Amino acid sequence: MARRQASTLSPQPETRRPTPTSSTNPGRSTTPSSAHCSLARPTTTGAAPTRHASSPSGRRRPHSPSSDLGQTGWTDSTLKHIAAADYDVLLLPGDLSYADSIQPRWDSYGRVVEPLASARPWMVTQGNHEVEKLPLVEPTPFKAYNARWRMPFDAGATPSGGNLYYSFDVAGGAVHVIMLGSYTDYAAGSAQYEWLQRYLAAVGRRGGTAAFVVALVHAPWYSSNEAHRGDGDAMRAAMEELLYGGRVDAVFAGHVHAYERFARVYGGEEDPCAPVYVTIGDGGNREGLAGKYADPQPAISAFREASFGHGRLEVVNATHALWAWHRNDDDEAVLADQVWITSLAANPACHRSKN
Repeated sequence: MARRQASTLSPQPETRRPTPTSSTNPGRSTTPSSAHCSLARPTTTGAAPTRHASSPSGRRRPHSPSSDLGQTGWTDSTLKHIAAADYDVLLLPGDLSYADSIQPRWDSYGRVVEPLASARPWMVTQGNHEVEKLPLVEPTPFKAYNARWRMPFDAGATPSGGNLYYSFDVAGGAVHVIMLGSYTDYAAGSAQYEWLQRYLAAVGRRGGTAAFVVALVHAPWYSSNEAHRGDGDAMRAAMEELLYGGRVDAVFAGHVHAYERFARVYGGEEDPCAPVYVTIGDGGNREGLAGKYADPQPAISAFREASFGHGRLEVVNATHALWAWHRNDDDEAVLADQVWITSLAANPACHRSKN
């Protein structure tokens, strides 16, 4: 188990600190936190973000749990922790039931998640365990997934035309969420690529209406874990420039059964105008945890840990969101990693696309 911890994020110049610090959490008491992104913590001269009347989120939270949820005892623990706090929407980047073509497992998974999924929207994208394509037996991929988990791909100003990738808004349009498909064609010229291009262009034309833009994929584009190394590289090569030019604030992924948070990264290097990358493939699946990491830890990897858990993304106001990851420790949710993310839309230096 390896970790790198640093400080919290505020709208100040980037600095690294080697140990965790505390900062004032808007609307809450002081809590421990660790770093990433711009890697600077609020001080008395750099005001901490505050909740105000024009806050895009109110008091609820767009919520991103761990991916690769499955249906185990650890799944039950993760869902219990998620249910214990209010939220607007649950985001799940793939590997839902682990049915793997055994269809009754889809039914049992539905019963496991029904108490939460019937109370709040569950917005999902597909993982490799949803493909379920078998030669001679089932030639059509995603058959059960598409039938059981229909997403709003035909809604909004830029419909995608297919259930495997789509977008939607939360917090009154202040947060744009992009759900991408790691297991459908994403190459330049593909339907998914051209839709993403149109969607990000439309978001850009809307100007100041969006405080944050986040994306979800299944296979991580950045990972220092030894499991599934390189599985997301081809998709990153095809689409990273689009997300960078569209000023996407954060990208969440699953697939690797562990947690890892990266700095803002583009082309393998830190870039203040790039997305924060987070792997949250630790929801409770039956395959267990991926505990082997590359050594030494890459400089762009801010925090990593092989534990089951879940994350929370709270948009506090038009410029700041709070990301927090909680590990499941003896059935208790323990805050292990926390960081402020400043909206790229609020950063004048990032208003120009990369040449």
